[in-house]
Amino acid sequence: MDYTQIGYDVADHIATITLNRPEQLNAFTGTMMNELIDAFDRIDADDDVRAVIVTGAGRGFCAGADLSSGGETFSRGGSDVVADSGVPRDGGGLVSLRIFACKKPVIGAINGPAVGVGVTMTLPMDIRMASENARFGFVFARRGIVPEACSSYFLPRVVGISQAAEWCYTGRVFPATEALAGRLVRSLHAPDELLPAARALAAEIAENASPVSVALTRQMLWRMLGADHPMVAHRADSEAIADLGRKADSKEGVMAFLEKRTPDWKLSPSKDLPATYPWWDFPTYEGD
Repeated sequence: MDYTQIGYDVADHIATITLNRPEQLNAFTGTMMNELIDAFDRIDADDDVRAVIVTGAGRGFCAGADLSSGGETFSRGGSDVVADSGVPRDGGGLVSLRIFACKKPVIGAINGPAVGVGVTMTLPMDIRMASENARFGFVFARRGIVPEACSSYFLPRVVGISQAAEWCYTGRVFPATEALAGRLVRSLHAPDELLPAARALAAEIAENASPVSVALTRQMLWRMLGADHPMVAHRADSEAIADLGRKADSKEGVMAFLEKRTPDWKLSPSKDLPATYPWWDFPTYEGD
């Protein structure tokens, strides 16, 4: 796919996706949705990629849904993808679900305003870092709709139910300092220091951690948020350790530590995940 509304680059094992409609503050469209989903498909298929950064071009991260249709913006539902029931599937939700399923860790480098889907799409990202100039808003109640992009699942898990409720019920736009205090973002940075900081964190993952270990750990951490007993985690831990402990990366990790050198990982997430992966059953959306 040729991208017209995002940029895509891979260097030093790090993929960088840039939302790229700067004149519209990178407002979200159906085209951007399709391009983001395709980019994450490419990322999972490319074993050279070990970490992902998502950021925005210009002075905004994403100003939310493109409102150029005026009052009819939300009248057709969220996308052209329709379930068997005839209900259009929310486009932001399709992006969030694709990010959730990604085998690589995802870092949001939020360089400016992130409102509506511009903030909810970041919730299934593993780490969010923000510019001091960023602003955030879960503005849905002020637009006569409800939070989308699976954010009623992700937001309380990220910031807690009380903070999630306050931001969603008021629909107010708030500064980066409030996002930091509410644990929505990990850290704040001067505008010109945000991407270097995100790349440094991505490089720490890419250079030191087994890609297969990270892929499994990412899914285990997210999935276990909904587990009803620690035994679910124990079963997943046991199967993964039993499988990976017999493979090359386990031996390499130990020997690299003992020999005080950088590990040379051999396994890849596209081919070498355990045969038992995934260990969970999760519901499919009718029409998938």
